[in-house]
Amino acid sequence: MSRFGHEHLGSDDGRLMVEVEQEQVAAGFVSWKAGSYGGLAKHWDIGIALLPEWRGRGIGWRAQAMLCDYLFSHTPAQRIQAGTHPENIAEQKALVRAGFRLEGVVRACEFRAGEWRDGWLYSRLRDDPSPL
Repeated sequence: MSRFGHEHLGSDDGRLMVEVEQEQVAAGFVSWKAGSYGGLAKHWDIGIALLPEWRGRGIGWRAQAMLCDYLFSHTPAQRIQAGTHPENIAEQKALVRAGFRLEGVVRACEFRAGEWRDGWLYSRLRDDPSPL
């Protein structure tokens, strides 16, 4: 099981360490920052970075689900979103397991390795059930 540790909590962004409780070791971190569409209701964009030795163990999806529950409990946001690359199958599965739904392709959203790349956008709404 994972939990959150050391933290940076701001009004428009934040970062929490993901700790593996049994081993009392940091496995990575989750982060979020505020976004909005047309200056209207604020939403959160989240991300995760796990150390390679902790990937594929079910820690990532739990940490992202816990982060969503935390943000929905402590902020009025209706929407949390996360993006990934089409080839990142592991993250796509983790997001779905964490309660996210695929919304679609964001064309040419990132310049990486010398070319513009598409991204996939996932979201979880406040009324969507928590998988935890």
